[in-house]
This record gives sequence, C-alpha cells and structure tokens, in this order.
Amino acid sequence: MESTEQHHDTEDTGDTEDTEDTEDTEGTEQTMRALVQRSHRGPEDLVLTTSLRRPAPGPGEYLIRVGAAGVNFADVMQTRGTYGGGPTPPYVAGFEAAGEIVGIGPDVGDPYPIGTHVVGAGPGAFAQYMVMPAVGVLPVPSGWGDAEALGMVLNWATALAALRPLGEVRAGDVVLVHAAAGGVGQAAVRLAVHYGARVIATASPAKHDAVRALGAGAVLDGARPDLAEEITRLTGGVDLVLESVGRDTFAVSLSVTKPFTGRIVVFGAASGDATLTTHDLVFTHPVQVKGLHIGALAGSAPSLYRSLLDELEALIAEGVYPPGVPRVRPLGDGPAVLQELEARRTLGKHALDPWR
Repeated sequence: MESTEQHHDTEDTGDTEDTEDTEDTEGTEQTMRALVQRSHRGPEDLVLTTSLRRPAPGPGEYLIRVGAAGVNFADVMQTRGTYGGGPTPPYVAGFEAAGEIVGIGPDVGDPYPIGTHVVGAGPGAFAQYMVMPAVGVLPVPSGWGDAEALGMVLNWATALAALRPLGEVRAGDVVLVHAAAGGVGQAAVRLAVHYGARVIATASPAKHDAVRALGAGAVLDGARPDLAEEITRLTGGVDLVLESVGRDTFAVSLSVTKPFTGRIVVFGAASGDATLTTHDLVFTHPVQVKGLHIGALAGSAPSLYRSLLDELEALIAEGVYPPGVPRVRPLGDGPAVLQELEARRTLGKHALDPWR
C-alpha cells in the first residue's frame, strides 16, 4: 500500500536540534516535525527535521494528524533502496499510521467526518501530519488508542491474506510461520491457531517464549543447521508455509512442504532474494508458490481486499484480534529503531510518536 508520491516539501531539512512541536496558527504557513530519508545509505541517513510544510490532501485523500506511526521491515528496505517501487530520496519516511482526520480532499466518496480516528497507509507517515488515501482506511476500533490499531491494514491484513484466500488454510493443517516474533508473524500465529491449524514457528531463541504464548505448537531457531530435518521429523510435511525471510529459509520451506498439495505464500525477503527454477518446481519441489504484496492486492483485487478488512473487523468483535501493544518511542528514535529491526533485535510491533 506504500505510495512513492510525496506531498511534503523535503528541500528544507530544518534544524535537527530544535524539537519543539509546531501548532496550528491561523493565517500562517504551518510546519511540522518529520523524519526525512536523505539517501539510500540506510537508516543512519534518516534525519529529524522540524521545518517541513504540512501537506495538503489531494483528491481521494485525508489529512491525518498522526497519533502513532508503525515501523515495518519495508521501511528498512526503502532506506537501502531495495524495496520495489520505493521512493527516491529525499523523502519523508514511513507509510503506516493511525490518527485523527483533520482535513478531507475532494472526491472522497463517503468520507468519515473530521475528528474520526482512522488507521491506514500512505506516504510520509513518520511525521506529525500526513496524507492518506481514503481507500482502505479503517476507523480505529471503539475503545482502542491509535497505537493499538497499528498493524490492522498491513500486518494483520497480510497475515490473513496469506492464510485464507492465498494459503487456503483448513482446520488440521500444519502451518509453518517464519519470523514468527515480528508483526506479521505474531498475527499469523494467532490467526492460524484460530482457524484450527497446528503451527510450527521459527524465531531467534530469545523470542521463543513470546511466540509459544501465542499458541505455536513448536518454536524452532530459524538459524539451526538441521531446521528442515527437524520440521520434517515433527510434522511429516507442512501444508502451508508463510515465507517472509527469503534467502536464509527458502530452501528449507521448499523441502518441508508437501508435494503438490502444499502451498508456500511469499510476502517478504528480509535476508535477501531466493531463487527458484522451473526445474525445481517440476522435478525437485512440486509445490504451489504464491506471491503476496498487500498493497498490490488492494489495488488489483479491491473486492478481495475489502473482504479481508471486513473479516478483520469481525475478528476484532469476536476478541480474536486484540488491541495491539506496540513499543512506542519518540520520533527522533526512528533511525535507531530501524537499525534494530534490520539487525533482528526487535520483538513484536514498534511505533513512533511524532509529538514526542
């Protein structure tokens, strides 16, 4: 759902020492704090800026006063220039946020009223204000804070799409979830258990207890050299793999998936790209491999995406999807958070507060 368009003026990077919040001033140009990515050299070149002009909503967009911005591995990839279709520096970083609607652009069909708190995705989320396409926006559930709603239209929608319409999960299936301690991984474990699957998860050893508490039947170190053999010993073969790691685990995913009936849904490549040949699929690993990018799905199959959001709202009502508990840090900590995420030192969802 990330957009490469930017409505922010990123020419003036401002005084990075002055972190005073900017307030509404009638009749004057309003500025804001934001994190600007200045190059493709990584998170270390993500800079706190205090004098960017506040964006204005265009057709089909809301202007959002950001309450909390979600941090995702795609943010790391964008800082390195490895995210397909990602923005060109300099740009205001981030693409996931929850906050209050404070402006409505033209051609928003049936808009939520000013003051509604919503969660969604759009360019420039690591800022006090951002524009957000109205399509795909959801209201923050009643009783939830902005930070608690982060992940709804990205992490949870990705996990649900991977499991249900693409993964075709059924009760009794064995599901392998890689990187199960991350935002999508934790959602996937919860959902797979809810739909009656037996979950085998991978995560670094320090995160095993947290993943096991979500309902995983077994949690393994994704770096162990005998990972494929151990998964096969435990399961006899996997019905569905949720693959987001890429190069480091893809060969394992192929080797443990049941021939012909087994499915692998690929939605990330945190360790780099993996390769797959027609020879592999015909002679060595005759499995079903499906690709998933939740933003592309929303654009190409809007009715399917809408059904995912409707199902998520039902899961919230049933108590299956609880309020999120991200670790929220000040906006200026953004570069450090992305570095920790890149080094795989994080657990669960992380977020930034642009007003701190």
